[in-house]
Amino acid sequence: MATTTSTSLTTSSLVTALGGGSGVDMAALANNLAAAQFANRSDRLTARSDKLTTQISTASNIKSMMLSLSTSLGTLVRSGDLSRSPTVANSAVAAGTLTGSAIPKGTYSLEVTQLASGQQLAGKAFAASTAAVGAGTLTLRFGTVAGGGFTADTAHAAVDVTIAAGATLADVAKAINAANSGVSAYVAQTVDGAQLVLKGQEGAANGFVLETTSGLSDLAWNPSSTNGQLLASAKDAAFKIDGLQMTAKSNTVSDAIPGVKLQLKAANIGAPTTVSFADPTTSIAGAMQDLTDALNEVMSALNTATAIGGDLAADSGARALKRALSGFAGTTIMPNATGMAKTLADLGLKTQRDGTFALDTDRLNATIAADPEGVAAMFTNGLYGVYASYDKIYRAASSATDGGSLGGSISRYTRQLTQIAEDKTDLAEQQEKLRARLATQFTVSETRIGVSKSTLTMLQNQIAQWNKSS
Repeated sequence: MATTTSTSLTTSSLVTALGGGSGVDMAALANNLAAAQFANRSDRLTARSDKLTTQISTASNIKSMMLSLSTSLGTLVRSGDLSRSPTVANSAVAAGTLTGSAIPKGTYSLEVTQLASGQQLAGKAFAASTAAVGAGTLTLRFGTVAGGGFTADTAHAAVDVTIAAGATLADVAKAINAANSGVSAYVAQTVDGAQLVLKGQEGAANGFVLETTSGLSDLAWNPSSTNGQLLASAKDAAFKIDGLQMTAKSNTVSDAIPGVKLQLKAANIGAPTTVSFADPTTSIAGAMQDLTDALNEVMSALNTATAIGGDLAADSGARALKRALSGFAGTTIMPNATGMAKTLADLGLKTQRDGTFALDTDRLNATIAADPEGVAAMFTNGLYGVYASYDKIYRAASSATDGGSLGGSISRYTRQLTQIAEDKTDLAEQQEKLRARLATQFTVSETRIGVSKSTLTMLQNQIAQWNKSS
């Protein structure tokens, strides 16, 4: 149908160009009339689309600014630049990180006398890794291996490993690894032959023995057995904090120093090292000024967007974010604090009449002087503090499922923009249908006019001939 209409219009235009028909360009007329019919609706959709695009851009820019500030605060907190981060004088002995369970103070002496280790066992030598070992059940039983004895750990359940008939030494290693018992296995090709090597987890109580049914007797091992070789015993870590002897089941030690997790790396018997903590107060003063400036950038963008005539003047999400930020300085962000440092206002952050922020350095310095530990605690990981409180505001504002948030507004505007695109497509289809219908009608009219003009010309020529004959 479209091809026929196009051909008819082409013919009509050609006739018009040659002086036939009405002399009117019917193709242009059909286009213009169809466009005029839908012009108002098309313009309204375009204007609405442009406004939504601007709203999405403005809201997304504010959201991006919020994310950037949240990321920066998170990085500062995690890096320890704004907390009393631990430093081990001899970094080869141990490394320390904060746990958030307590605020560390002072300095501590650390002497590592023994690192935790796991048991390592080499089994009986076989001719090759492909050698058949028999079939049955191999049981890993856990506990303490000491001298020629074994004391089972009743709290640590034994693990049974089923070995199928025809299994090789390599198959046994795979079956042990698949059991996820905490013991890993591999086959080593040694000068004596292929040996099954097993490695347990750190800690004295993670030693193990191998018990088997009769079909796997060559794999059985206990401390008095000659069926294999004990390469290393399972041991607890042993260390001294301020001269006091302590132990741990692994080389990762939590809260031996309050609020600190130590990762032990090497022994330093007779040469204690020192664990100390940086004073972050100078960095905190600079960070508070940076925070104030960043909050002002966000609030200035919000003020412009929500002002009368602004892109987000009637947007509930933008206004909700503005209210949240306006109350940020006075919100208690350290509910369990016992000192002066409980709110950002205590750190000098002030909210001004227009919602922007200023930094009261006198109040900041006074709080740092009176409660340095409390101030430092506000810049650590955990449920509370500067980062956690700001990140909570950011996450609430960026929620795409909350219709009253900035993220919800972006989602809503995006859906509306998609609908407008679909409406414009529908409108274009309707306009094309009208143009095609008008074009068909005009083509018929043009054809009739052409026929009438031809008939008139013929009659005029005949009359002229008659008059000449007379």
